[in-house]
Amino acid sequence: MTDAILVPGGRDVRATLDTAAGVSGDESDADDMRAAHVVVACPPHPQHTGHRGDSRLVAVSDELTARGIDCLRFDYGAWDDGYGERADTLRAVEWAGERYDRVALFGFSFGGAMALLAAAEGADVEAVSTLGPAGRLADDLDVTAVFDRIPVPVQVVYGTRDDIADWEPVVECAREYHQSVVEFAADHFFVGQHGKVAAAVADFLVPWLQS
Repeated sequence: MTDAILVPGGRDVRATLDTAAGVSGDESDADDMRAAHVVVACPPHPQHTGHRGDSRLVAVSDELTARGIDCLRFDYGAWDDGYGERADTLRAVEWAGERYDRVALFGFSFGGAMALLAAAEGADVEAVSTLGPAGRLADDLDVTAVFDRIPVPVQVVYGTRDDIADWEPVVECAREYHQSVVEFAADHFFVGQHGKVAAAVADFLVPWLQS
């Protein structure tokens, strides 16, 4: 089931908490029924209709909750060229960290960059999984420039036919630092493969959360 969440931090960040326990109701009632661990899911570019209801985020959430892991899918606040969105990601992780034993990050496209940048900025997470991640948003929002500052395991999932996201430099970094790389014969939107993608993401994140 799901709960509506307002993430504190000075920006209007709304989220949906999908609980493995299958409990609905207000936040206080659900506290005792939450799973021990959670994945914070970052949506794609908000200026290109990206939002927390993105079908890839929902597929990953469904797979995680089926395996006993909660998932917090959030929307960024007002557009801020990636800077406010990175801050939103950090705040969402903080919110989760106050309520769960362990937290991981997942992001799709622009959200993949947000997840990696937040991890490099010190987000308290066990692992990060990204799907078709963007590589660079600005000179000082460059995933490849800070990849070596990410202290946790990283997974990069990409589609070989993806001609939208600049994923190649991120994949190269992941391989250079001996991180996990998963390839799909897919376009940027992984049409028809959401279930397989979700399983690959969960296969990576769940063991790090439950270890």
